[in-house]
Amino acid sequence: MLVSFSIATFASSAPKFGLPIDCKLGQDCYIMHYVDHDPTSKVIDFGCGRQTYDTHNGTDFGIPNLQIMQQGVQVKAIEDGIVLRVRDGVEDNLISNQEDKKAIEGKECGNGIVIKHEDGWESQYCHLKQNSIIVKNGMEVEKGTTLGMVGTSGLSSFPHVHLSLRQEGKIVDPFVGITDKTGCDITKKSLWEKKLDYTPTGLIEAGFASEIPTQQKLWEGQFYNLSINNKSPQLIFWIHAFGVLENDQESFQLINPNNQLIINQKKPINKSSRTWMSYAGKNNKSSLEKGTWIGKYQLMRNNKIVFNLERKITIN
Repeated sequence: MLVSFSIATFASSAPKFGLPIDCKLGQDCYIMHYVDHDPTSKVIDFGCGRQTYDTHNGTDFGIPNLQIMQQGVQVKAIEDGIVLRVRDGVEDNLISNQEDKKAIEGKECGNGIVIKHEDGWESQYCHLKQNSIIVKNGMEVEKGTTLGMVGTSGLSSFPHVHLSLRQEGKIVDPFVGITDKTGCDITKKSLWEKKLDYTPTGLIEAGFASEIPTQQKLWEGQFYNLSINNKSPQLIFWIHAFGVLENDQESFQLINPNNQLIINQKKPINKSSRTWMSYAGKNNKSSLEKGTWIGKYQLMRNNKIVFNLERKITIN
């Protein structure tokens, strides 16, 4: 009983943490992965979803592509503390195969920082941009201090900052708080200073391309703020999303400058996926109509809208 009382009292007095990234969730950044709460080889996140992977011990805050990464997105200290460890100088790469993984063995965190906070708390920040870290060992930092920039160093397949939170060396999910229980059917006491919604499915980015996209090209930002002229061989409207489930329904519409519906396509998603890329478009046999084209997309689950969006592009 004394142990239980001690844990409950400590949990109620746990600090409240800020975000580790300077962005607006759901607008210019998103959470791709949560902490894995299943001790077996199966996976489950705190919301009883599957937006995690086996043994994942942190929360991944992502940005859409490398072009935005190069512009600079700040990584922030989530609480006052003292910098314990820093590593920088690891190259930014998008890991896509076993050879890439082997090349960064022992440096999976990439460019990273560990900060010591009061009462046995530590925060770790991974995958920062090469040569962007501006703090040093022993430095005192305040909550909100810029530590460096979001990158894709180490074991990283997309630009993001991975935040791990520990209390006396044990991983704590900031969406749940201190607990000895596993699984998702547990009492949750969020450690975030501001309410963060659980978003198991959402949009990373959407836009137009002059060729069929791949996830690699989307992560690289090859179609970011792309201009397309009327001689382009193709006009492709694409979406890049996370957390789609088997039997979700997606629909595409493409509308030309004369307000004609060129594409009206609906199709089921046949396999659940943590990251998802889909597209619809047309081949250009002569020339595209000049003016504003409109792309519309909708994702449905159990006859309910998960999200919908509209994008426009002007063809010159």
